[in-house]
Amino acid sequence: MNIGFVHDWLTVRAGAEKVLEAALDLDQNAPIYTLVYRKEGFVHSPISTRRVITSFIERLPRGRRSYRSYLPFMPLAIEQFDLGDHEVVISSSHAVAKGALTRADQLHISYVHTPIRYAWDLQHQYLRESGLERGLRGALARWILHYIRDWDVASANRVDFFVANSRYVARRIHKIYRRKAKVVYPPVDVERFTPRSDRDDFYLALSRFVPYKKMDLIVRTFSQLGLPLVVIGDGPDFAKIERLAGSNVKLLGRQPDEVARDYMERCKAFVFAADEDFGITPVEAQAAGAPVIAFGRGGVTETVIEGKTGLFFGEQTEESLAEAVRRFEKEGRAFDAQAIRENAEQFSKKRFLAEFSELVEGAWSRFKAGGSVE
Repeated sequence: MNIGFVHDWLTVRAGAEKVLEAALDLDQNAPIYTLVYRKEGFVHSPISTRRVITSFIERLPRGRRSYRSYLPFMPLAIEQFDLGDHEVVISSSHAVAKGALTRADQLHISYVHTPIRYAWDLQHQYLRESGLERGLRGALARWILHYIRDWDVASANRVDFFVANSRYVARRIHKIYRRKAKVVYPPVDVERFTPRSDRDDFYLALSRFVPYKKMDLIVRTFSQLGLPLVVIGDGPDFAKIERLAGSNVKLLGRQPDEVARDYMERCKAFVFAADEDFGITPVEAQAAGAPVIAFGRGGVTETVIEGKTGLFFGEQTEESLAEAVRRFEKEGRAFDAQAIRENAEQFSKKRFLAEFSELVEGAWSRFKAGGSVE
């Protein structure tokens, strides 16, 4: 197969980018088409060894930094890529990548991390937190999101085969696009972690500082509880969250992978408050033998086993999280680090490559034979 990869944007190496890195093993020469590429974020990534083709958005004023401001132009930009040289197109999509244009004789497989969240599930939260609930700017933002939703549904018809990163996302794909999706869980580099039974006396949170990750909720709760918390990560909300932190909360900002790994292997428990589509960091924490205290909705309910590898809290409130932490304080030492590690191993990169390559090859064989791909 001659494969071409399409990815929304390559600016930071997060979960979606790690999925792309693993998928690149399917074709050692496949190029990547993406709206914006910041090379400095991928110096040690296999992405840096590939030919990367970018869109006109990168060449607009501040396009490489403020690319999200060009949301209304993203559907047009993704449609400008000429993918005609490829027999198989694999899009890695959490925004617009699945809308790439292909011919009838090309197979398009879309690995969907999520349908575009701020146009669907998070529209009202996005408008509220951006101060766009009313006024002319608010009306314009609503119109743009309405246009994005219409395009998003229409462009779903361009995909021959949908793959979802969790059952949670597969349900959302069916809800929005009325299409079935095969679930292939993302690859997690569990081998780089060593589970430890002797844990230190601090809790850990690690995430980008963006609203839906709810890092402010974690910091507020632990500041009130007075329990030691280490926070790793950076993002637009850093200054806001820094103001919320009590003396028991240590904000380390963005750290190298080696530092994050060390804290995961030593922490008392890992805290995760987002309604996430899959959530790679809770799996990484389990690979390090750390129990997880997580908001009990989304993909994390497919990776954490209540009472065995962690605990869930039912609402994204300080009261609900605090109650779960108090419960953990009573039960914490009952969690077995090796059992937690064994649960994480089912999400390894080796498993992902085996499942995803089998899926792609099977779809390609059926496509060539003229049969149903799904």
